Amino acid sequence: MTETSWTIRALEFSNCNCSYGCPCQFNALPTHGHCRAVVGFQIYSGHHGDTRLDGLKVASMFIWPGPIHEGHGEAALIIDQRADESQRRALLRILSGQDTEPGATVFNVFASTLEKIHEPIYSDIDFEIDVERRRARLNVPGYIESRGEPILNPVTGAEHRVRIDSPNGFEFRLAEMGRGWSKTHRPMTIDLADSYGQFCELNLSQSGVVG
Repeated sequence: MTETSWTIRALEFSNCNCSYGCPCQFNALPTHGHCRAVVGFQIYSGHHGDTRLDGLKVASMFIWPGPIHEGHGEAALIIDQRADESQRRALLRILSGQDTEPGATVFNVFASTLEKIHEPIYSDIDFEIDVERRRARLNVPGYIESRGEPILNPVTGAEHRVRIDSPNGFEFRLAEMGRGWSKTHRPMTIDLADSYGQFCELNLSQSGVVG
């Protein structure tokens, strides 16, 4: 049993260094043998115990030297500076995999693979997303610039739409596939161009994906 119950309903954009579709989503090895990722999401409804989390934004950056499941990862978390002390504590507990049943959420799974976690950063986070249109923008001044766009048909140039349906996943039930570009400056350096982009709704609790 977990110490405190929580829920998060949010819209998320993720950009990693894999090819479109990301082999990791299918339990295959990453395209280049290692993982680099930038993630942003905005909570539209959420709580941790009695602490409300509505409207807050989060960004993060990750590096793994090999496949994620082999561990030795490095991460930095950026929390919306508008969050008060109670909200900051709540988000850090959720994002670090605490108050969560083992293996139930992406936060808990990722946390188990990390060996270096930088001190939390509190900053303005500019984040916009349209999941259905496969478009997103994430800007954290001095830390992250990231954007997401649809995949384009290489012959016609038309926008290509494809989704991943993951009924037993620990992050989402349905995600729109796209592509992304990301640069991070500190405390970790990541540079991604025209690689895997993911646009989805998160609906998570201490017990896993809801619904």
